[in-house]
Amino acid sequence: MNKHEWHSSSPGETAAFAERLGSLLQKGDVLTLEGDLGAGKTTFTKGLAKGLEITRTVNSPTFTIMKEYQGRLPLYHMDVYRVEDEFEDLGFDEYFNGDGVCVVEWAHLIQEQLPEERLDLSIYYVENDSRRFELVPRGSRYEALCEEILR
Repeated sequence: MNKHEWHSSSPGETAAFAERLGSLLQKGDVLTLEGDLGAGKTTFTKGLAKGLEITRTVNSPTFTIMKEYQGRLPLYHMDVYRVEDEFEDLGFDEYFNGDGVCVVEWAHLIQEQLPEERLDLSIYYVENDSRRFELVPRGSRYEALCEEILR
């Protein structure tokens, strides 16, 4: 399993990177997103949504577990931080195998329910507005996606 790194020096750079990634996403793609509070998960997801041609304002689904947005493809933005039981069946697999793109924040909390093939992203605070992104593709589709976006 390969691990890739990408560095951002500003929220604008993060959003542009995410927008480019969003423009390459396809039906059924699943991305997990880990990072401390304030690391830039929402900035990243907003950029991703723009790349999916979503015009609605995207914000964190902290209290609702999931928000759905319509664009070139539907975006299912999940925040599973408040899921009590990792094995509780909340129907995630319907979304993971659905017609849209899934972004799952705090995905480690539902590890057993995640599809084997996905792109795991972690955002690390460096200093001020600088962030380090770690991308771990799981499967050939996501390896190709990383090669494309990190060119």
